[in-house]
Amino acid sequence: MKELNSCKEAISNCMKDKSFAIAHLYQDEKSMDMHIHDCYEIYYSISGGKQFLINNKFYDISAGDLFVINQYESHYLCKTEQIKLERIVISVHPEFVKSLSSDKTDLDYCFSCRPKGFNHKITLTKEQQQRFMYYVSKITSVEAYGSDIIEKSSFMELLVMLNSIYQAQAAYKIKDTSYKYNELVEDILTYINSNICNEITIDSLSKQFFISNSYLCRIFKSTTGTTINKYITARRISIAKSLLASGSSVSDVCDKCGFNDYSNFLKSFTKTVGISPKKYSQYCFS
Repeated sequence: MKELNSCKEAISNCMKDKSFAIAHLYQDEKSMDMHIHDCYEIYYSISGGKQFLINNKFYDISAGDLFVINQYESHYLCKTEQIKLERIVISVHPEFVKSLSSDKTDLDYCFSCRPKGFNHKITLTKEQQQRFMYYVSKITSVEAYGSDIIEKSSFMELLVMLNSIYQAQAAYKIKDTSYKYNELVEDILTYINSNICNEITIDSLSKQFFISNSYLCRIFKSTTGTTINKYITARRISIAKSLLASGSSVSDVCDKCGFNDYSNFLKSFTKTVGISPKKYSQYCFS
């Protein structure tokens, strides 16, 4: 498998082939706004740096940290100072992971299991870091006879390792406390996510927290790296995708996500996902 140097290309290849693709990045791509995509993402930091905002959770990123993100979780790489970052990003088609699973071994677990208090971040030990890079190297360097089988089996071993660590982490209830961020912004994020199905405006948030519009927007952007409106839209689209995939009608989804205005929902969803809500719903059940 060819090692790519672009996340967007990896996502495109993953969705086209309904398999997985690996990008090894040494320099920054232009940072995307708060976004979601139809594939799973495994993000492994080699050099550390920046922070991740995934749904309403903040994570500091150190060398050796790995993140597992599913297709319904909006995320944004924030604190984008002009520094060179080395990382591995693996884009994985959800159905491919499920096809690799067995009755006894659910390789989809780390992407689908989201109990209260769970952690997207897995901090790998030095030995686990070496194993992770060994699998990546094996997948991207094999060219001999049987390369497709070696790629697939190595990827399965990688997923077994990650799921084992993820389950052990959940069992011990390990929490990430490495990044202490603005407590007011934490309260704002919690409020937004608790009321995401209702109308939320800058004015209503300002009144709720007794601060001015300008101060609200400034501290939110400086802490998260994105704007309040972009964050709200991304979270609503994330919820919409999940509801459509579970069989809800487009009109019901529009109301349940807090858009209220159908034309705005249609425009926002199509711009973010690339296809209309109706086509996305059909795609999920095709």
